[in-house]
Amino acid sequence: MKEKNYVKPGVQDINLSGQAMGAIMMALQKSLMDQSDIIPVLEAFRFRLSDDGLVVMNPPTVKFGPESVVEDA
Repeated sequence: MKEKNYVKPGVQDINLSGQAMGAIMMALQKSLMDQSDIIPVLEAFRFRLSDDGLVVMNPPTVKFGPESVVEDA
């Protein structure tokens, strides 16, 4: 059985850049830390195409307080 090709003529594949993958991982980390839904963060992402692939123009920020620092005893 022949596999169907659903790609339209003139459509180009685009990959995520390392920066975009990092932004997704930061969004996941933030949602886990805050015990919140990740979907609104991902929906708010604004992308731009670069030579490296898609980049996130508004990546999330994760802030760590002094209480989150663990020192070796």
